[in-house]
Amino acid sequence: MFFWLVNKGSFTEKWRIFFDAPEDRVGHGRNGLDNLQSEKYLWLLNNEIYSSIISSGKLEENMKDKVKILAIESSCDETAAAVVENGRNVLSNVILSQIEIHKEFGGVVPEVASRKHIENINDVVEKALKDANVKLEEIDAVAVTYGPGLVGALLVGINFAKGLAYGWKKPLIAVNHIEGHINSNYIENKNLQPPFVCLVASGGHTHLVYVEDYGKYEVLGVTRDDAAGEAFDKVARALGLGYPGGPLIDKAAKAGNKKAIKFPRAIIDDESLDFSFSGLKSAVLNYLHNSQQKNEKVIIEDVAASFQEAVVEVLVMKTIKAAKQKNLKYVALAGGVASNSRLREKLQEECHKYNYEFVKPSSILCTDNAAMIGCAAYYKYMKNLFADGSLNAIPNLELAN
Repeated sequence: MFFWLVNKGSFTEKWRIFFDAPEDRVGHGRNGLDNLQSEKYLWLLNNEIYSSIISSGKLEENMKDKVKILAIESSCDETAAAVVENGRNVLSNVILSQIEIHKEFGGVVPEVASRKHIENINDVVEKALKDANVKLEEIDAVAVTYGPGLVGALLVGINFAKGLAYGWKKPLIAVNHIEGHINSNYIENKNLQPPFVCLVASGGHTHLVYVEDYGKYEVLGVTRDDAAGEAFDKVARALGLGYPGGPLIDKAAKAGNKKAIKFPRAIIDDESLDFSFSGLKSAVLNYLHNSQQKNEKVIIEDVAASFQEAVVEVLVMKTIKAAKQKNLKYVALAGGVASNSRLREKLQEECHKYNYEFVKPSSILCTDNAAMIGCAAYYKYMKNLFADGSLNAIPNLELAN
């Protein structure tokens, strides 16, 4: 298949695409390029059209009373799509989880996750649009997660979103997955506004973030090794609880004694707000191995409760320390580990003790979802921060302004 470009002057007629054009006419477009491969030609075409779409939208988006964004999230093992209005009003939020598939392997298998995204993404997006009861012309932009995450999984969502934006002639918005988690707090806490401190804890990330303004962040602390959720998964596997570890540890801990075993708390040093959980994980594994060698009975619930308390104490202590340093009113929680009942309880207690207002998303917004991506995208939309056809996956994407 070949593409033939014709310069027509105005944007609505500037580029006319003829598919299956005769081979001898390929390249006789704006630049007179000969023997151009169709893939490269399409890439150039995409960027020209995206640039034109973006430019044409800049004059009117801030004048709209209701901005509706279709958002797509596929960074790990949830295929998700949502329609969000004005950043905080969720019209639909569809999440298709692959947990049951990956349970067999004890964790997420990247290639399997990518294949399932390909199979499911079309139906998930269609359902999101249907549930929101919106028409194509009512969608103002398409947003998508472009990192961090599994590269294959990210690419499925990115390419699908790019195709929609290109076909629908809508602006494309690229969203950082961690930024999405932070923004999930805006959805149910309508009065929440920056500045605030947010603890983002999940299977792949543990961040303490100062949210200075919409889209403006300062990372105060990160994990130096295992993320909190990763530690939960590994300890749950060692205890024979299964996958995913977070909810299973939480459930087992409720029947255990959190003071039964004194596991270490990694403080690192008095000044740092960074985290470390690999030592704690190793301490739990050593406890289990030593108990086995001594033929001592292991009470799984006590191990789960004691381990969970060690993680929660450090997370809460560092978060309160960050809030004190920044002298803020609000403390927020986000990410998959944010649904842990003990973490929510302990952080609530400490915020009350020090007169901070504690905000958190409901459990459905703690997991990977597209509503949070649509929320974050809205504030980018209002600032004309659009992506073009060159958008690619960045699996190790850092949180930046």
